Amino acid sequence: MSDIIQLLPDSIANQIAAGEVIQRPASVVKELLENAIDAGSTEIHLILRDAGKTLIQVTDNGIGMSDMDARMCFERHATSKIRSANDLFHIKTMGFRGEALASIASISRVELKTIQSGNTIGTRILISGSKIEKQEPEQVNHGTSIAVKNLFFNVPARRKFLKSDPVEMRHILDEFTRIALANPEIFFTCHHNEKEIFHLPKGNLRQRIVSLFGKKINELLIPVKEETEIVNFEGFVGKPDYSKRSRGEQFMFVNNRFIKSPYLQHAIRKAFEDLIPEDNHPFYVIFMTIDPERIDVNVHPTKQEIKFQDERLIYNYLKVATRHALGQYSLSPILDFEQEGAIRHMKTGDIPSGPKKEKVGDQWRSLYEGLEEEAKKIDKSTSSPQRSEDLFQDGKQEGEQESERSDGERDLFQMSGKYIVSPIKSGILVVDQDAAIERIWYEFFMESLERGDALVQQALFPKTFECNPADIAIMGEIMPVLNKLGFDVQEFGHGTYIIHGVPASFDGLGLDEETVVLETVVAFREDKDEKDLHRKVAGALARGSKRKGPRKLSKDEMRALVDQLFGCESPYATPGGKRCFITIEMGELQRRF
Repeated sequence: MSDIIQLLPDSIANQIAAGEVIQRPASVVKELLENAIDAGSTEIHLILRDAGKTLIQVTDNGIGMSDMDARMCFERHATSKIRSANDLFHIKTMGFRGEALASIASISRVELKTIQSGNTIGTRILISGSKIEKQEPEQVNHGTSIAVKNLFFNVPARRKFLKSDPVEMRHILDEFTRIALANPEIFFTCHHNEKEIFHLPKGNLRQRIVSLFGKKINELLIPVKEETEIVNFEGFVGKPDYSKRSRGEQFMFVNNRFIKSPYLQHAIRKAFEDLIPEDNHPFYVIFMTIDPERIDVNVHPTKQEIKFQDERLIYNYLKVATRHALGQYSLSPILDFEQEGAIRHMKTGDIPSGPKKEKVGDQWRSLYEGLEEEAKKIDKSTSSPQRSEDLFQDGKQEGEQESERSDGERDLFQMSGKYIVSPIKSGILVVDQDAAIERIWYEFFMESLERGDALVQQALFPKTFECNPADIAIMGEIMPVLNKLGFDVQEFGHGTYIIHGVPASFDGLGLDEETVVLETVVAFREDKDEKDLHRKVAGALARGSKRKGPRKLSKDEMRALVDQLFGCESPYATPGGKRCFITIEMGELQRRF
């Protein structure tokens, strides 16, 4: 029998490696920017076309490469960063594996121009699908320029899995933001389709944060600085009132390398315990400096996961350092959200009126029709009532005579300012009021978009707000839909917008229109699903229209909220899939005792 095992050609091996290292245009941006930083650059320019699908170009003023280095850098495992296995435990550079450029060259067309410091003539190389097509001397500017064109041109199966340009662009800007934060001493620019998105001059960390996230954040930053025997912390956390329901503005770095660590992120979240609502996330940019021998960065191709020698100790240090910073700025460690003075009470108007009114009255039995089957779809482990007409008790309580109360007068009570509890015949119904409000607003906005008759309440004094550069593209995408929903928002220029009016349904709710729009932008940015634009904006706006923190409701407000929820076409879950209510059968309650 003939031999069947053979070595793969380098071009195929590089494409396999590219599957791990290069997942999308943002991966190329990350690798090229990190190489520019390792080259000692003080100026780095990123140029993009079609969200990186057509062109990704990074130009720097670093040390450059010789003729031989320019050719060698595209070979697998060719690197200037390490020399021996022992160097893996003393890594101070961003890259070290020698896989990135070889992987990129195997799935794109690459043009490299570079000149080594002290030389007068540089080198130009053209590569297509790992094959070097041309190498020649050329007059080039100081440093290195790498242009990656037509990414995945020879791997169509990979290319078709790329998302829309706005989605891919958001991933690119995420990577750019992380690298720009880690290197405030470097001048960065970013252009997309001939338009400048970022212009970040050299400065300190605070200045870089303000350049990336807008001027308003400056007054909300709290410095963090602690030194211990094994790790030093430095950076900023945002004040509690800057916390948001969406993730995305949490940045943690170890030796200037951005990392993802749910465990250490939990330490900061614990430091903010009782200062922010449970479902909110604080802003932070935290840098940890630690001996490279105490960590292992060679555990994942993206190098964003790190193993720590003393992770539990670092967790405690990080939590204490954050609490200390909050304490120094006279922020109370405990806020009682149940105190009337600490919150704004929800009004009956917190839920939209109008299109749902004809669906809702006090006929709760009819509103629950079909509850059993849909509830089973949401969670098979949650019991649902046997019949919709038997959902609520028939008015009799043990030891009392028949009551003539209507269903709308059933006893409801609130728990922790977050849940509405109602007795039903088979047990109890528990409604998550935030999830319910999100579902109600979502369907209200979707109906408004379908009808196209949203009313605008013009503002007596138009309101101006700024959007950070990374979100300008999102504003451009969602603004037509916002205007269709009754927001009169216009672009003023240079990331500034003016709100001339809000939906008439917002009248009297006490919602801050700027906060709602900005929360919508953040929610839209976090929603990575490829769905209809109207649905994405409606879902993001519904999340942005909720108020932060628990709030007390009167009996009438609770009934109004439950009425509106079960007047929805789909009351079972939010657009994101979070359940709006659960039912607990009497049998389950009895088993608990």
